[in-house]
Amino acid sequence: MNAIDRRTLLGRGAAVAGGAAVAGALLPADAHAAAGAVGPGTGAGTGSTVTPGDSRYPTLRTGNNQRFVATPDYVKMIRSSADAEQALAKAVRNGKRISVRSGGHCFADFTSNPDVEVILDFSEMTGVGWDPAMRAFYVEPGARLLNVYEALFKGWGVTVPGGICYSVGAGGHIAGGGYGLLSRAHGLVVDHLYAVEVVVADAAGRTRTVRATREADDPDRDLWWAHTGGGGGNFGLVTRYWFRSPDARGPEPSDLLVKAPATVLVSAVDIPWDGLDEKTFKRLVYNFGAWHEQHSAPDSPYRHLSSLFNVSAKAHGSLGMFTQIDASVPGAREMLDSFMAAVTSGTGVELRSLDRGNGELPAMPGLHEPRELPWLQATRLVGTDNPTITNPTSRGGHKSAYMRRNFSEDQLTALYRYMTRPDFTNPDTMLVLFSFGGRVNAVEEHASANAQRSAVFKMCFQTFWNDPAEDDFYLGWLRDLYGEFFAASNGVPEINDATDGCYINYPDRDMTDPRYNRSGTPWTTLYYKGNYPRLQQVKRRYDPSNRFRHSMSIAPARS
Repeated sequence: MNAIDRRTLLGRGAAVAGGAAVAGALLPADAHAAAGAVGPGTGAGTGSTVTPGDSRYPTLRTGNNQRFVATPDYVKMIRSSADAEQALAKAVRNGKRISVRSGGHCFADFTSNPDVEVILDFSEMTGVGWDPAMRAFYVEPGARLLNVYEALFKGWGVTVPGGICYSVGAGGHIAGGGYGLLSRAHGLVVDHLYAVEVVVADAAGRTRTVRATREADDPDRDLWWAHTGGGGGNFGLVTRYWFRSPDARGPEPSDLLVKAPATVLVSAVDIPWDGLDEKTFKRLVYNFGAWHEQHSAPDSPYRHLSSLFNVSAKAHGSLGMFTQIDASVPGAREMLDSFMAAVTSGTGVELRSLDRGNGELPAMPGLHEPRELPWLQATRLVGTDNPTITNPTSRGGHKSAYMRRNFSEDQLTALYRYMTRPDFTNPDTMLVLFSFGGRVNAVEEHASANAQRSAVFKMCFQTFWNDPAEDDFYLGWLRDLYGEFFAASNGVPEINDATDGCYINYPDRDMTDPRYNRSGTPWTTLYYKGNYPRLQQVKRRYDPSNRFRHSMSIAPARS
């Protein structure tokens, strides 16, 4: 992203925040009217219908991963709940196969695939603000994460513990669970979800808008629950989310959601590959896992510290790591220094300034010596300039795993071999290790649809390329690495004492294929564990005709 684009984006974020505050003050009794006053293209209105031949069509038929392209009859831009109801009713009446999009960052073909005839696009619904009637903060599905953070923080000093990638749409991020650098301290995004508004269609094709809350006596509570990790595109059209922390008390909006840190202490380091041999590489990665095994209990004093470690292929030239801790925590600098010492222990590696981007991390020069920054400034720094993962012209392959225990020697051997393979010269390849656990693991696995509540860190194997002719090579490399890495559990991170399955927001169709998932464990168990049958019951009630379906969608219960 160039400087002009970044200024434009941040300016829009400021505009959303300012509009939200004014709307909340002027229209205290009408949450829907308040929503209409926030941001461009929100509230009442009818969005465009984009057909082939329209200059917008080539852009709107695909998302961020160019492996997946659709040829729909039309793309319907949605601007309100009423617009969504009408668009869904029309598509159902005409027997059209539909898909749903908010930000377009899906790793699989859920939105863009050859079967889709109508794409329902929510990217113009970008409102964020305070709803006095619900006593909760609302977020519309098209709002990008950075705009959400900007609006909530500037308006009320609060936030949600979401991801670092600025351009991810709130719609899918939230539905899949959502996590980020504040999750060890505050849990998943959905741990603060109070309500959801969803447009659904019954067996006869009649559409209606349902508002479901977490209140125990809400007859639609199961629909709320399904959106706490059930994944996007499964139950209906989400037109709004509301957030209020479950333990929040107080009369002011600023008391009712996660308080964003005033400042954070950050470190960004580059670890050159030319200082690593197999032994030191393994020790470095093992150390990261060992620290998280030791410090990921819900009440750990280190729960305010999170790190993202890009274990990049040797072709990139270096590994990169970003670490953040709430600066107000007593002993924050000592904790950060202790973490860095533990990760580098016994390796002799040189920590350099992160002067160029590394996978999910942008260039952040000068931060090899920790520095205290305002929280929003740090959030912008790490999230707004990561071109590898936000390049809209690239093709990507992704595979995830939750880790309950540190790496085995065989896993480290496989990782080193594939990351240093002589015929592999793609620098945009990495295993991303992300801190997890802490307050995420304070929630029972059946309390939310997101069932992975005992992992200590999370992983995403990924590689990016541009030429369709190279698909087989890169997907083959990724499949072989993942298969060998999890060879002891038949090619997948089974549900056992070492691993805890996969993350639905990092979907991988290979988990549905017995050629790659040799475990006999259904993909639905890898992603949802014991929560899948309940999700099927919700699906049967709210989408009985299975109109919302894709290559890894939830199937309605038969009875």
